[in-house]
Amino acid sequence: MQNLTYLAVFEPSTDGSYSIYFPDLPGCISIGDNLEEAAHMAAEAASLHVYSMECDNEEIPTPSVNLSKEDTEGNVVMPVTIHPDLYRTKRDNERIKTNITLPAWLKRIAEEQKVNYSRLLETALIDYLQLPKQGGR
Repeated sequence: MQNLTYLAVFEPSTDGSYSIYFPDLPGCISIGDNLEEAAHMAAEAASLHVYSMECDNEEIPTPSVNLSKEDTEGNVVMPVTIHPDLYRTKRDNERIKTNITLPAWLKRIAEEQKVNYSRLLETALIDYLQLPKQGGR
């Protein structure tokens, strides 16, 4: 299992919340109402950011160990470890809604027969795309 640990910078606000950014992951930002929530949000943001980079075939930055004085002064710096393989599996296997259209008569008959549309469509797509029964990725 791959683990990546990036340094996150938590900028405190006057209301007790924290803005979060990762110098090694430009554009990866989040916010939390308190430090505990901010730490959780940082891990989620970094995981999603790296996942998106992987999906776009971008090179994943190597975590650095030093930050500039500008990043650290007056801020909280915390290492955040993410697990890209686990996150990718979670995201790739989550269920999402999709709309389909059917003739009304067919829908009536299917509902009378208590057809599970999701299971039927998933099975049909796996067969149609000639994918292994355990998943396609």
